[in-house]
Amino acid sequence: MSESNAPKGKRPADSEIIMTELAIPNDANVLGNVLGGRVMHWIDLAAATAAHRHCRAICVTAAIEGLSFLNPIKVGHLAHLKARVVCVGKTSLVVKVDVHSENMDTGEMKKTSEAYLTFVCLDKNGVPRAVPPLILETEEEEAECEKAKNIRKRMLEIKRQES
Repeated sequence: MSESNAPKGKRPADSEIIMTELAIPNDANVLGNVLGGRVMHWIDLAAATAAHRHCRAICVTAAIEGLSFLNPIKVGHLAHLKARVVCVGKTSLVVKVDVHSENMDTGEMKKTSEAYLTFVCLDKNGVPRAVPPLILETEEEEAECEKAKNIRKRMLEIKRQES
């Protein structure tokens, strides 16, 4: 790819998405906690939007790694999702999503989930294409990228052992 055709680098903040969902009874189990599958759906939507924003192209989910459920989200609470690209490869990128719940009556906020999602960027024909470079400006951004690389490396090692 020539210099003029090379994708322009972007900062993690350029891809940041903030999404808020109201937890309703249809989202919950019999205990009044939002189902893990619903939270995963919200995480995937937020991450896909951040990936698309970074690439300005279709990005498909390849893996969800490092997903943790730390606290429940209760019916009637808000779920705040913050997603941003934290690391890129040649045709893939990793998006980190943090989820917090907000009790609207008290204003109390709790971290409920964290996940790292790997996406592949595709052209209009469904063929993987180059993603723009990621410009890491702070030590925190460098550390996030390194953490994402380590999670990916562990997941690939597990896959190799299972084969």
